[in-house]
Amino acid sequence: VPRPKLVSVIGEIERPGIYSLTTEEKTNLTGGPQLTNKGLPTIVDAIQKAGGITQSANLKKVIVLRRLPGINKGLKKAEINLLSLIFDGDHEQNLYLFDGDVIKINKAEKTPSNIMSVAQANLSPSTIKVRVIGQVNDPGEISLSANTPLVQAVLSAGGTIPWKGNKGNVTLVRVNKNGTITKKKYKIDLNAGVSDNNNPPLKDKDIVYVRSTAINNISSGLGAVVEPISPVVTAITLFKLIND
Repeated sequence: VPRPKLVSVIGEIERPGIYSLTTEEKTNLTGGPQLTNKGLPTIVDAIQKAGGITQSANLKKVIVLRRLPGINKGLKKAEINLLSLIFDGDHEQNLYLFDGDVIKINKAEKTPSNIMSVAQANLSPSTIKVRVIGQVNDPGEISLSANTPLVQAVLSAGGTIPWKGNKGNVTLVRVNKNGTITKKKYKIDLNAGVSDNNNPPLKDKDIVYVRSTAINNISSGLGAVVEPISPVVTAITLFKLIND
């Protein structure tokens, strides 16, 4: 029986780290079902075992570093285009892995226009949980496909309440992996495509707040927030954030 191969998966990955891969792997994409992969482990197997890629991953240029035999212990570097594997079925891009390989997934400079198609592939987490609050018809936590854009999340929460929801003033609150919190305002355009500036893809645990119009009570519609959102964002913290 072949011994397990230890590989490192780093960069824009849900659970970066060192993984032991065998010829029969049972893996779980974040938020998704269990997958079974048989045969010699590949790049795809390693990414799946590490929970899948983040929405910022640059799949056109995935780097594989491999130790060369010999005294000098040099490194061989290969650049892989996983988009060709996903969209063109180019299996030559899905390299078999050796013990000690390092897979590095760099960050893309901007959100790719085909991110929704990538999200449907088996390299991305399957679902995310997002909380939509404020002036929507069905506020609360909802499950969405990975990388669902902001506009779709608002629609999935029943859409804005007529005469109350302010489509021109939607706040996205995000808890980053390093514990920091970012907040950004957007104007909703139902015809907008996915873009960082107007209709960003959402991440797990994002909070979307549809603000009130000037004629409506600013505190209404926030009753869905009764428990801590995360270890960093409590309900009280959230109220302070969104009402700045």
